[in-house]
Amino acid sequence: MDHNIVGRPMEILLVEDSLTFARIAFGALKNGGVQHRLTWVSDGEEAVEFLNQRGKFSRAPRPDLILLDLSLPKKDGREVLLEVKSDESLKQIPVVIMTASTDAYDMQRSEELHVQSYMTKPLNLEKFLHLVKELNRYWHEDMILPEEK
Repeated sequence: MDHNIVGRPMEILLVEDSLTFARIAFGALKNGGVQHRLTWVSDGEEAVEFLNQRGKFSRAPRPDLILLDLSLPKKDGREVLLEVKSDESLKQIPVVIMTASTDAYDMQRSEELHVQSYMTKPLNLEKFLHLVKELNRYWHEDMILPEEK
């Protein structure tokens, strides 16, 4: 990890209804050395509220990355993805699909909506961490850092 990078940690929104998988994702990010702040929501309605900064999420930070399961309670992850990619203020946020679905339509639709990656569970944690580190690196390259004095 490059400790010379100045700036805030990457904001990651994890949308996952499984506590077990949420713990795995959190542990992988923590052990992978990615400086981040993770917010976990467990259903699609909460994800939309968070992303639109409504209700209890009125002061929520804008995520730099969304980790999204497709099979969610209340509002399906497919609906959440479509809302994100249809909203001008949200569509530039990278989305990584992390799901048990191997359905060809889900994969094709996700590709059409320009997700960063489609990963099936159980995840290859090494591949997952590599992807997040790459996204983190690109995110840092786009940051405007204070000038040295």
